[in-house]
Amino acid sequence: MTMLKAITFDLDDTLWDNHGVMARTEEGHYRWLLEALEAWRAARQEPDLALTQEAGGLDYLQRRQQLAKQVPERRGDFTWLRLRALEAQLEAAGLPRSAALLWAAAAMNEFHRLRVQVTPHPEAAGLLAALTERYQLAAITNGNIHLARQPLAAYFPVAIAAGELLAPKPDPTPFLTALSRLNVTPECAMHVGDSWQEDVLPAQQLGMHAVWISQTGDQALPPRVHRIAHIKELPSVLEMLESQGLERHHSGGV
Repeated sequence: MTMLKAITFDLDDTLWDNHGVMARTEEGHYRWLLEALEAWRAARQEPDLALTQEAGGLDYLQRRQQLAKQVPERRGDFTWLRLRALEAQLEAAGLPRSAALLWAAAAMNEFHRLRVQVTPHPEAAGLLAALTERYQLAAITNGNIHLARQPLAAYFPVAIAAGELLAPKPDPTPFLTALSRLNVTPECAMHVGDSWQEDVLPAQQLGMHAVWISQTGDQALPPRVHRIAHIKELPSVLEMLESQGLERHHSGGV
C-alpha cells in the first residue's frame, strides 16, 4: 500500500496570489534604476542617459526576449536574462562596462527586494506547519523569487529554482531533483500547483499524485490528479486519500 511521504509545492498563485506583484516589481526596480542613475550622474556632473521608464522598459523587455531565443538553455533563468539584458542596455546607453555591470547588479538586488514582498494566503503558514508534522515538504518554482527570502521559506528545507537548473517546468528535472533530495519515490509524493501544463501533467506523468489549484474546470482528470479551488482545501484531499487506503498512517501502520 502506497504511503504518501512528501509534498512539493509551486509558489506563485499557489501559496499566494501573485497578481500585481510582478507588475509592481517590474515597474519599481526599473524606476529605481533610472532615478539612482540620474542622481549618480548628476553628482558627477554628467548628462542623463537617454533612457525613460516607458521606452527603456520596453527595450529591456525586448532584450530579454531576444536573449531567451539566442540562448534557449537559459530561457527559464529569468534572473540571468534580466541581468544580462540590463548590462547590455546600460552599456549601449553609454555607461562604461564596469559601471554597467555594477548598476545592473544593483537593479537586480532591488528587483529581488520587491519580488519577495508577497502576501501568503492567510491559511498557508498554519497549513504548512501542520503538514511538516506528517510529510517532508519542498518548493519547486519557475519564478525567480529568492527562495531563502520568501515568506514561507522556513517550511521548505528543499527548495528548487527550476530556471537555475536550466530546466524549467514542465521539464521533469526539477521534480526529480526535489524527490532525490527528499529521498522519496514519485509514487510516495504529491505536487501541488496552479498550472496544468507546468505542475499537474509533469508530476502525474512521473507517477506522483498531483493537486491542481483551479477555480474552474470540469474536465475528467487523469489518475492521481485532484482539483481544488484554493490551497485551504488541500487537507480534504489528503483525508480522502487516507480514507481510500492510498496512504498509510504517519505512525507506520499498514
